Amino acid sequence: MAFNHLPAVMHDALRPLSVTPVTDSMPMARNHRPSGPPESGGNSPSPRTVLDRLATGAGRAARITHTEHLPPRAGRHAVWPDRIRAEVINAIQRAGIDHPWAHQAAAAEHALDGESVVIATGTASGKSLAYLAPVLSTLLDGSEAPNGRGTTALYLAPTKALAADQRRAVKALAAPLGNSVRPAVYDGDTPVEEREWVRQYANYVLTNPDMLHRGILPSHPRWASFLRALRYVVIDECHTYRGVFGSHVAQVLRRLRRVCARYGANPVFLLASATAAEPAQAAGRLTGLPVHEVADDASPRGELVFALWEPPLTDLHGEKGAPVRRTATAETADLLTDLTVQGVRTVAFVRSRRGAELISVIAQERLAEVDRSLARRVAAYRGGYLPEERRALENALHSGELLGLAATTALELGIDVSGLDAVVIAGYPGTRASLWQQAGRAGRSGHGALAILVARDDPLDTFLVHHPEALFQQPVESTVLDPDNPYVLAPHLCAAAAELPLTEADLTLFGPAVPDLLPQLETAGLLRRRDSGWYWTRRERAADLADIRGEGGSPVQIVEAGTGRLLGTVDEAASHTAVHDGAVHLHQGRTYLVKRLDLADSVALVEEANPPYSTTARDTTAISVLETDTEIPWGEGRLCYGSVEVTNQVVSFLRRRLITGEVLGESKLDLPPRTLRTRAVWWTVTEDQLDRARVNPEQLGGALHAAEHASIGMLPLFATCDRWDIGGVSVPLHPDTLLPTVFVYDGHPGGAGFAERAFRTAREWLTATREAIASCECDAGCPSCIQSPKCGNGNDPLHKRGAVRLLTELLSAAPDTGAEADAPTLA
Repeated sequence: MAFNHLPAVMHDALRPLSVTPVTDSMPMARNHRPSGPPESGGNSPSPRTVLDRLATGAGRAARITHTEHLPPRAGRHAVWPDRIRAEVINAIQRAGIDHPWAHQAAAAEHALDGESVVIATGTASGKSLAYLAPVLSTLLDGSEAPNGRGTTALYLAPTKALAADQRRAVKALAAPLGNSVRPAVYDGDTPVEEREWVRQYANYVLTNPDMLHRGILPSHPRWASFLRALRYVVIDECHTYRGVFGSHVAQVLRRLRRVCARYGANPVFLLASATAAEPAQAAGRLTGLPVHEVADDASPRGELVFALWEPPLTDLHGEKGAPVRRTATAETADLLTDLTVQGVRTVAFVRSRRGAELISVIAQERLAEVDRSLARRVAAYRGGYLPEERRALENALHSGELLGLAATTALELGIDVSGLDAVVIAGYPGTRASLWQQAGRAGRSGHGALAILVARDDPLDTFLVHHPEALFQQPVESTVLDPDNPYVLAPHLCAAAAELPLTEADLTLFGPAVPDLLPQLETAGLLRRRDSGWYWTRRERAADLADIRGEGGSPVQIVEAGTGRLLGTVDEAASHTAVHDGAVHLHQGRTYLVKRLDLADSVALVEEANPPYSTTARDTTAISVLETDTEIPWGEGRLCYGSVEVTNQVVSFLRRRLITGEVLGESKLDLPPRTLRTRAVWWTVTEDQLDRARVNPEQLGGALHAAEHASIGMLPLFATCDRWDIGGVSVPLHPDTLLPTVFVYDGHPGGAGFAERAFRTAREWLTATREAIASCECDAGCPSCIQSPKCGNGNDPLHKRGAVRLLTELLSAAPDTGAEADAPTLA
């Protein structure tokens, strides 16, 4: 078995591993530690002791299904390349770092040679310093140029928090260099009066792909002096650029390279990630350039104790009488409370904004019963907060004022959190890459750390806590992105033409799909062909055609009806499910009810309330086949991949009792349907196969429906996605296939590569799906196997045993090689 791309955090522990978790904001201070294994800090209890304390109490120990121990590792030093300026080396030494790790020196060497490089080493391994040393040295060289602005560098982060934190770290490190290094953040929070100074004087600009796409590139003449001098482009957390978002960013970077070339610049790209599989290949696909790989992690690491935790079954019953487990939200709130009482600095990662708020509220209430002062040391952190709220929370976490934090993934890639002792992950985050990213937030100062994955009542979570090898003996997922997706490429061609007229020489830069798209854009009146190239001729901003995060539409503002106070925002695409009429909305510990969602004005009016329930939206979906790209026989059935049109409508919402999740009632909604053209994988079965599987007509709908739910739940194990990134439909007789059919589709226009990955790994994917259903201890189906939290049909009908027999029959005729050989290839 090959283990070349396993998380490097586990490299020495399991020997089978190599590329890891979390990239760091500025974890440079570890470099001065001795080369032996890091010591645990002060009088802090060991991770094992902390876990043992958590396991005390009635039934607690039985909830731990597996514990993985990753031992400490020694570091390997090197020397900086002699081309790094002495002033920069002195500044690094003043920060307490005497010598670089070997991978830092190797990455700096590539950068100084003018070679693009990706640094794919583990948590807190000093990736920031690996690219900052050559960048600062080059900026210092440029500052001594007799004329002109000197050299510049651009830093791209997926979140504003990470860019702001990097600026603080760079400013501190470069302080001894005087005015030679002038870092500045340029994003949506930058005041208008500061932006002109950034354009004219900053030589290290920290921003995000969104601002590069909408602000910098369309206004490139105003950035001419900066772009003309651009030597380096740093892309932090590069593994986050996947799916549709990654495909958009890939085209934004191609536009950047094209504009830079117009000013005579050819910047070197420096990429960093701790959770990238095949880092050089992924980085090359993102940038469109050959990229060298540095993946041999030479940094030391403290021990990590990683526990898998399954909440117990309760006496309650859910839909169709299914047994109900205690929620991951309630279990995580308990663990956060206990860890806070122990004085263990902890971040609890939660999948939803509402979940983060709810966990912090529950923990605060329980802590107040112990010590009222402790309640003030726990808070929530999530997207949608106002900028000043985010900064205040980040500062409180930095200072140690906060002891516990319930956070969404807005913090996963955010600030450098030193001194964390533990991480609790409320539900599998969708990918092994995200799991290691979150787990790696603890122990960043080199001390030991505890990570706990709390399983949700979900097929994949249940499977994973009972199959730890799927987490600890498998590589992180490949980065899936498709820059040639026409839904992605077309608007970027328009944006590029608005920046500079497109010429024949540009076509290879943007990919092989360009010649087919340009005539369509001409026909649509978006571009005009002239002798010198293609021109954007409209008055609108071409950059507005591309919504690079795939959110669609203007954000919906959440406004308190009585005062008119703006509480925050939610993406337009999520508004139908998050802030529909009657929805419960949580904001900084306060609970609100949505009185009215005004889609025309993009406003949700809310009033403060205290309902004893949460809300969950329900929707219905219909699907039609537009084109079948690839089709292979699975016995008498077929496995297909192609284009589909999906019509979706939110039709109602459930009210669930807090903590227990018990359903209290359902209310209808009247919201408009949405149509999506995307990519899907689907499989069909024949009547003969149904007879052999002993699935009669009364059972058929429930068997297909159950197989669909479970396969959606299991796909994140094989593709870089979350179950909320994908959707599914099952039909006993579909009008396009004329057979019983199960569809699984990408939830993004044009597709995101997830269904394509499902097609390639169909045999393994559906085998794991069958096993997850068959091994579940329930009788007739439950949330741990076949019930879905987002089913629009109330999880009815479902037939667990029929699904197992149906999948067994389907898989008995699956090709030995799966669909891999016939699958389309993403460039």
